[in-house]
Amino acid sequence: MPLQPKRVKYRKSQRGRRKGISSRGTKLNFGEYGLIATEAAWITSRQIEAVRVTIIRSLRHEGRLWIRIFPNKSVTKKPLETRMGKGKGEPADWVAVVRQGRILFEVGGVEESRAKKAFTLASHKLPIKTKFVSANEVVK
Repeated sequence: MPLQPKRVKYRKSQRGRRKGISSRGTKLNFGEYGLIATEAAWITSRQIEAVRVTIIRSLRHEGRLWIRIFPNKSVTKKPLETRMGKGKGEPADWVAVVRQGRILFEVGGVEESRAKKAFTLASHKLPIKTKFVSANEVVK
């Protein structure tokens, strides 16, 4: 089942802005290798789950995976063939707002070549361009 918050203060949220560079979550805090976003986007709970499964399978359950984003924003959708008006639609999906420079996933306890391969496979599941980073190189 895809990720979603247990409870929220408000069911429906406004769209907001995705411009700019991420101010937090830009450094590796847990693992030795990470996947960093080079574009801004909304990443859905299903995409996060697909990446998680891909990385776990690629690493064959070795090492440790940290997911650094969480889908806490609701996206609403009106039913098909509904006329204009009559208010905002019902929550249809949950997304994580990701800005440029944000660390999305981290991996530790595996060699660099396996981590790089896992993140390459994982990046194909995401709607944005990403970059592989390691703890020994400087992250801007």
